[in-house]
Amino acid sequence: MLLKTHRWGETRSDCVVCLHGVTQHGRIFDELADRLAAGGRSVIAVDLRGHGESGREPPWNSDTHIDDVLETIDAAGVETVTWIGHSFGGRLAAELALRSSERTQRLVLLDPAIEVPPARALRGAEVDRLDWSFATVDGALNAMLSSDAIVAAPRETVAAFVTDDVSKGPDGRFRFSFCPGAVVVAWSEMTLPAPGIADCPTLLLMPDAPRFEESGLADRYQEALGEKVSLVGVPHGHSLLWESPVETRSAIERFLGDRGAPSDAR
Repeated sequence: MLLKTHRWGETRSDCVVCLHGVTQHGRIFDELADRLAAGGRSVIAVDLRGHGESGREPPWNSDTHIDDVLETIDAAGVETVTWIGHSFGGRLAAELALRSSERTQRLVLLDPAIEVPPARALRGAEVDRLDWSFATVDGALNAMLSSDAIVAAPRETVAAFVTDDVSKGPDGRFRFSFCPGAVVVAWSEMTLPAPGIADCPTLLLMPDAPRFEESGLADRYQEALGEKVSLVGVPHGHSLLWESPVETRSAIERFLGDRGAPSDAR
């Protein structure tokens, strides 16, 4: 399936490709992509199957998502890639770096959803499978802000995402764009054994506590890659792009190298 793409910067054969997490879509990377494009990089973010403006048809397993992404970037003329993935998108990015090692330059993992505990996945799937609908956009916003995946995201940041994402159905109710079935399958995929570790420069960003201590990911990547891996802790919680945007952007820009990107205003 050719996926919906969001693009920043001049189209080139070497590109940063961004993969979002469950229930979201590619425009979650807007601010980061604007920064990278201002620094001279070509950036594509996709809406995964069952999310945003991409098709919703099954199957929704990881192999299908990976095939979709490769088909989409091939159609866009992308030859070499820096993968950036958040949450479930991080798991997919790790697998894509392995499957397409010949075209992978670097890998950036933003608190990747790798070997999620089954109890956590079940809880997420049970919530996301429901037909969530709202009388108003503010109702959808309040529901998202109540998620345990959001610790310190500014209300206005989440409000911008919700306003862009929800639409009114024939019954007059507002719903998010994701397909519940696709999200339930993704939660199941996140409990599977961890993918292998690609032999490429890798940046692993995670909340300072407790994820670094509990996940074991940092130790595995350090052991496998040595000096090729950069481990960075950022404040707050899982939604790094919303909750720690300056720290996350700065770490990624340092890792990718200077192409004249502007300095963050603090």
